[in-house]
Amino acid sequence: MHEAPSDPGETLAPQDLQIRQARREDMPAIVRLLADDDLGKHRESVKDPLDQAYYDAFNRIGADPRNELIVVERDGEVIGTLQLTYLVFLSHRGSMRAQIESVRVDRRYRGRRVGTHLIQWAIERARQEGCSLVQLTTDADRVGARRFYERLGFTPSHVGMKLHLPDSREPKEPC
Repeated sequence: MHEAPSDPGETLAPQDLQIRQARREDMPAIVRLLADDDLGKHRESVKDPLDQAYYDAFNRIGADPRNELIVVERDGEVIGTLQLTYLVFLSHRGSMRAQIESVRVDRRYRGRRVGTHLIQWAIERARQEGCSLVQLTTDADRVGARRFYERLGFTPSHVGMKLHLPDSREPKEPC
């Protein structure tokens, strides 16, 4: 683990960061990021060795050309992540949209524009893939995250709804 930056207020520029596809060896860092907040600490399991279910999901994401698991690095350390999924719709004249999920930035780097660079990268990636819209959801309790996304131009135009299914973590046949 790298030490905390000497100047926590230092703004990072895009050239200070490397954004790339996640690799299998990134999984412990990604799960650590997912677990490092009030909501994630109750649903993620950061243990050594990492639960096989995470690697199974990583393999499924990697095998699906409509999904990208992305990390952002600084000096070789994974300090952020997101998942980008491309969805084809009949509405909007058959357009494609990108769904951004599981955005996390290491708490030591929050407020330093890492999240901004990562989201802007994802928006540009969606453009490259021909998407006409980028969408995301954020937990209603994450007020700061909502303000962050709104500053980047996202609007709270819809009400998201979820239904948790029992035993949804059990291995299933592909749909």
